[in-house]
Amino acid sequence: MTEELFREDSYLRECTARITAVDAAGVQLDRTVFYPLGGGQAGDAGELLLGDGRVLRIADTRKGPEPGTIVHLPAPDQDALLADLRPGMEVTARIDWARRERHMRFHTATHLLCALVPHPVDGCSITAGYARLDFHMTEPLDKDELSAGIARLVREAHPVSHSWITDEELDANPHLVRSMSVQPPRGTGRVRVLNIEGVDLQPCGGTHVRNTSEVGAVIVTKVEKKSARTRRVVLGFAEPAEG
Repeated sequence: MTEELFREDSYLRECTARITAVDAAGVQLDRTVFYPLGGGQAGDAGELLLGDGRVLRIADTRKGPEPGTIVHLPAPDQDALLADLRPGMEVTARIDWARRERHMRFHTATHLLCALVPHPVDGCSITAGYARLDFHMTEPLDKDELSAGIARLVREAHPVSHSWITDEELDANPHLVRSMSVQPPRGTGRVRVLNIEGVDLQPCGGTHVRNTSEVGAVIVTKVEKKSARTRRVVLGFAEPAEG
């Protein structure tokens, strides 16, 4: 099992950890700040700093082969350094913060979008360059109105927090689940719930900002009719992100 430090604090940029497994696929740690691909959100990139000063660059993060494990995927041309790693070695895991912050801003913005479009979601993608949601609906959507709605919720500076509920509590409140394509992870006996005060409440394991004001200038760049019952909304930054 990998202790998922990012679940409780999305702002953690690094942590010390010990290697629990290593092979050609990547490195597993006993604890990590790296978010693995899942729930529509891209995995983190960054680096593992070894005690002797060498650095293993991490290009992506995925869920491991065993439940509860996370694999840090090395960037290309890292085979020689990877071969020197052994279980038990201590490293410092450090994420690419610029990339993570974009994920956090976009992921929180998708929750604001859910509050503006009260329909089930049947597709989601959150990257450092854009985010998109596919809504199960037939009505048309107005790009400018949605952008204005997001901007209003950003200005209102709603606090963002999370809590945990049991599987049984989730079963008793099925209306909390908005996604048709990605179901809340089960198996541990509890489910993480994201709360944007006065705006949105739904299960979510992703990383988010602490206040909607931190979302910044995120706008709707495109609205598409993907099928008779699907409307796709694409989000982007109003100005290109640095980095």
